[in-house]
Amino acid sequence: MRDYSNRSAGRPTLEEVAARAGVGRGTVSRVVNGSAQVSPKARKAVQDAIDELGYVPNRAARALVTQRTDSIALVVFESGERFFAEPFFGRIVQSVSSVLVARNLQMVLMIAQAPEERRQLEGYLTRQHVDGALLLSVHGDDPLPAMLEERGVPTVRAGRPAHPEPVSFVDADNRGGARAAVLYLRDQGRRCIATITGPMDTAPGVARYQGYRDVVGDGPAAAGDFGEISGAMAMEWLLTNHPSLDAVFAASDMMASGALRVLRRSGRRVPEDVAVIGFDDSVIARHTDPPLTSVYQPVEQMGQEMVRLLLAKLDGEEPVERETVLPTRLILRGSA
Repeated sequence: MRDYSNRSAGRPTLEEVAARAGVGRGTVSRVVNGSAQVSPKARKAVQDAIDELGYVPNRAARALVTQRTDSIALVVFESGERFFAEPFFGRIVQSVSSVLVARNLQMVLMIAQAPEERRQLEGYLTRQHVDGALLLSVHGDDPLPAMLEERGVPTVRAGRPAHPEPVSFVDADNRGGARAAVLYLRDQGRRCIATITGPMDTAPGVARYQGYRDVVGDGPAAAGDFGEISGAMAMEWLLTNHPSLDAVFAASDMMASGALRVLRRSGRRVPEDVAVIGFDDSVIARHTDPPLTSVYQPVEQMGQEMVRLLLAKLDGEEPVERETVLPTRLILRGSA
């Protein structure tokens, strides 16, 4: 049983934590603020004292002194339905959250797709409610990332912007990963390779289609939205209009899952008649029938790198990299 008898009667102070830990007030402050400039021994002593006393930092008081809110916005430009359905979002949110928690920072998750949601979002982000913003699934030439930087809100986005802008970004090598997948299909003797694309107003959608075209050129293509239903509908269209196809590269595992369902219903064997490759290497890939060959992208590392770049901006480190592109690789399973 936990002993609470040694706690002070009132709210514990920074000075009481310092006295209990046997360190200076400045050392306690550095530990609370997530600074790396503290020895492991001192950090443990402070954490033990914080646990014993039940100390909770006064964020309001700190904000007045530091002009920081200790809050970071993670903004997703998709519908709530899609956010909760696609594994990518859950993986990257968990990654971002774990890094922020280690720095004693709060994550403010915001989902904004409708016009009214966008207006509220812009007002919230530019009124000093957060110290910076991480942006996911930005569509097309959205002016928001550049506008936030211009208004003094440090920003990092996932995905390469369509045109140069003063915002740092982190991306996976979507084009290279797609190219490797389609080259593998061609090297396996597949001669009519189709693709199911992602949304063409998103960086991954465009880059993965470009990787396909690097190998096939203007091959059979059907548009999807990264979701399972769109993958199934696209597969039906491809079978109707290109019945001789013998391979499909889908720009997401969820679309590949929908395609597998249609192929099975139509009597096409996978991979004997039609090989299928997805993209993401999500948990879905390991549970399809047959298990899905997929392009792995380091989602967790992407989230960590986004936070690292944003915190470097907040800490005034120069120069901060404008772009980071992480490698992908093909994971072979039973579908191709």
